[in-house]
Amino acid sequence: MTKQPSLASLKQNLADVTSLTDPRLDVLAADSRKGAQLLLTQIKRRLNKQTEAEAAFQERLHYERDLWAMGKLVAGIDEVGRGPLAGPVVTSAVILPQSFDIPLVNDSKQLTPKERERLYPLILAQATAVSIGIGSSDLIDQINIYQATRVAMQRAVLGLGVAPQHLIVDAMQIPVDLPQTRLIKGDAKSASVAAASIVAKVYRDHLMDTYDRLYPGYGFKKNAGYGTAEHLAGLADRGVTPIHRKTFSPVQKIIAAQSRS
Repeated sequence: MTKQPSLASLKQNLADVTSLTDPRLDVLAADSRKGAQLLLTQIKRRLNKQTEAEAAFQERLHYERDLWAMGKLVAGIDEVGRGPLAGPVVTSAVILPQSFDIPLVNDSKQLTPKERERLYPLILAQATAVSIGIGSSDLIDQINIYQATRVAMQRAVLGLGVAPQHLIVDAMQIPVDLPQTRLIKGDAKSASVAAASIVAKVYRDHLMDTYDRLYPGYGFKKNAGYGTAEHLAGLADRGVTPIHRKTFSPVQKIIAAQSRS
């Protein structure tokens, strides 16, 4: 009687299965051992999950695909950091090639920090062009967060090394003379916008990590400038830093309290 392979060796030998039609799965299905059947279930679940992810990814490319069919170079644009009390609003513009193939690229808010960090260099490596646009806290105080976001998006578009012919934007209108497709929750509907959302998020998180070293005591590394309890306590204890948005209510209150004392 032929000795059955160990479950450990089965798992190792089947690690490269990429299709439910792989004949090795038929052999595994005929293995009556409980561990073998559990392995088969795990492999099928993994493959089904990959199939669903690929289908969702292809759906997120349908705006781009329509524009590519017309010969257009398409840039997706997104922002991060409109709500924080400190730090800039950061935008990114990304032009993807038609060969782009990173199915996990999705709305950055649906990804873990580790996933975003892993996808960031992959996007930079595959993208045709990537640009960052910054709206500083001073600019936000001067013209308000909405207008500063528009300016930062404009800077991102104009900073691209390759000129786009059409923009896909997450729900805003950018002051550039280019046709624009504006999508509500565009980062979940367009792969280009999703890629831009990841680039902007990781870039800003790295920036806030640096600010955490420059201005300790506010928790910028953990809260990215949002008004957490630790951040508000830091404001009360240490006052306002040069990167705080002085027109945002909690910061205004600290400034007013300090001016009275």
